[in-house]
Amino acid sequence: MDFPKNEPASPRKTRGRPRGWDDKTAQNTIKSLDRAMQVFEYLSEEQGKALSQLAEEMGQAPATVYRVLVTLEGRGLVEFDRYEQVWHIGPRAFVIGARFLRRTSLVDRARPIMRRLMEETGETANLGVEREGAVLFLSQVETHASIRAFFPPGTLSQMHASGIGKALLAHMDAGRLDRVFSSDVPKKFTEFTITDLSDLQTDLAGIRDRGYSVDNEEKNLGMRCIAAPVFDQNREAVAGISVSGPTSRVSPEEVERLSRPVVDAAHALTAAIGGEVVA
Repeated sequence: MDFPKNEPASPRKTRGRPRGWDDKTAQNTIKSLDRAMQVFEYLSEEQGKALSQLAEEMGQAPATVYRVLVTLEGRGLVEFDRYEQVWHIGPRAFVIGARFLRRTSLVDRARPIMRRLMEETGETANLGVEREGAVLFLSQVETHASIRAFFPPGTLSQMHASGIGKALLAHMDAGRLDRVFSSDVPKKFTEFTITDLSDLQTDLAGIRDRGYSVDNEEKNLGMRCIAAPVFDQNREAVAGISVSGPTSRVSPEEVERLSRPVVDAAHALTAAIGGEVVA
């Protein structure tokens, strides 16, 4: 008796993706469109440029740049200031950017970044935001190590005794900072908790300078946390990303090494939500 042979399954066609969709070679790119996007992106960073300036700085022919600008102007993506004789990004660019922001989920964008951060550092990665003067933890990717920090989504923590909290406090304006501490005196959780506002201001200044914060057993003895801020399109610190673990692994000598991937992760998440890093 002959049995039917197993035939290889035909690849499933994915809607919206033609055959060879993952081929990014020159044959599948539109050179004129790519050139136009180069002009558009450059103008977005260097607004208020005359045609001759743009062409010279980009190393392209003025006639080519002009055709690109006129085409983009017709779609509202750029606009021409006839008085100053310079070009700017147009209102349509904002409309398109706003549509991207509406579909952007902070938690969804953060998950792969947090997973990479956990794998690179070997410690638990956390994501948190400020809510009514406290840190609200939104997401966590746990380490595989037996001893680990645990902040389930929905957990609230005092900002002055949290790595993420201090990373956010460091970028608050003076008025907002005063409101955070206007109701209660900062609570002392351990002997290392900073409760003096003058000392806290000094710590926050150091955080701004180096780009990351350290919770040095300030909430829980035996646990240390390193955090960095995430910025939105208005360059405001809207979230923080961190790694936390026992002091036996996250030792003072390890803080500088571990801080680099934390800062890189915060920058990656900032870019993923369309934000801009504050230097």
